[in-house]
Amino acid sequence: MMRHDLPWDKWQKSSYSPDNGGQCVEQQLTADGLVAVSDSKNRDLGAHTFVPSQWQAFVAAVRDDSLA
Repeated sequence: MMRHDLPWDKWQKSSYSPDNGGQCVEQQLTADGLVAVSDSKNRDLGAHTFVPSQWQAFVAAVRDDSLA
C-alpha cells in the first residue's frame, strides 16, 4: 500500500548513506506499526508500507545475497 500521510521528520536514512544527500532509501515506523520505505530524493511519490516481518525478511535476503 502507498502512503502519503507520513511525518517528514520521522524518516531515517541508512548509516551507509552519504551526508551529502546521496540517493538512498529511507524508512520509518508508522503509528500503526508498519514499516514505511521511501525514496529520499522524491518523497512526494509516497512510501510503500510493509508489516515488520516482511521488511525484516527483505533486509535479511539482501544481506545474504550481498555476501555471495
